[in-house]
Amino acid sequence: MTKIKENSTNSFNRKFLTDCDLTYAVQLMGGRWKLLILMQLNSGTQRYGELKKKIANITERMLTLQLRELEADGLIARQVFAEVPPRVEYTLTDIGRELVPICINLHAWGTRHRFQVVGEVSALSHENLA
Repeated sequence: MTKIKENSTNSFNRKFLTDCDLTYAVQLMGGRWKLLILMQLNSGTQRYGELKKKIANITERMLTLQLRELEADGLIARQVFAEVPPRVEYTLTDIGRELVPICINLHAWGTRHRFQVVGEVSALSHENLA
């Protein structure tokens, strides 16, 4: 096993990036599907199947992984009901709900940037963005 050199630039950068609150926040939201999941849950509690239908092209494995990460990070809550068949519901936590206005602003910025740089805007829409 290789020993990490404590005084290397890479070591300093690794520590900075884990200590920086901005990078920490971006890592929580990072992931191809997390922002879309958060925005879908903004409309209220939803079951796994509902999320799968509303988020086009996401695989079941990826949805499961992203939901687990969001739950572990405290952005969503998962409630399991002891029923047959089992029912699982996902809801934004209070701290997760605080991200919604940030996502809306990020979406607006992305639209402006895409138009200025690419000359067009996305044909995709997100019902929960207002």
